[in-house]
Amino acid sequence: MQGKMRTRTSAMQDRSGGLFEPDVLLPGQFFSFFRKEAGFDRERRLMLAVLEDAIDCYQKYAHTNDLRGRQLFAESVDWIMSPDKRWLFSFENICQIVDMNPDYIRQGLKRWRAQHAEAAALAVAVTPASASA
Repeated sequence: MQGKMRTRTSAMQDRSGGLFEPDVLLPGQFFSFFRKEAGFDRERRLMLAVLEDAIDCYQKYAHTNDLRGRQLFAESVDWIMSPDKRWLFSFENICQIVDMNPDYIRQGLKRWRAQHAEAAALAVAVTPASASA
């Protein structure tokens, strides 16, 4: 009987022996989790896609007369120009995470809109004349 107990006890120790021992982890393995490239690549790509979509809406609908287009433009302007950092997907936070300067992007978009406002005004002025001809 004692032989069976010893066998069971040693078998239990063999199975649980590695269970309570600490895992060995190299510093490189530990810190690779915190690098930008390692753990947050998918999230960064999603944030970059959100930023790209907002800029696309800004440029696509900047000079539209369509009601839905004007609404999309207004929403993109509100989001891009907002200094709010309270929520994860704010313009400021996304720019910080993807290593872009939010003020530089804002200035570039304003400059782009001013340059293309003249072209849009010319297109509107030419369209009615060609339609009546």
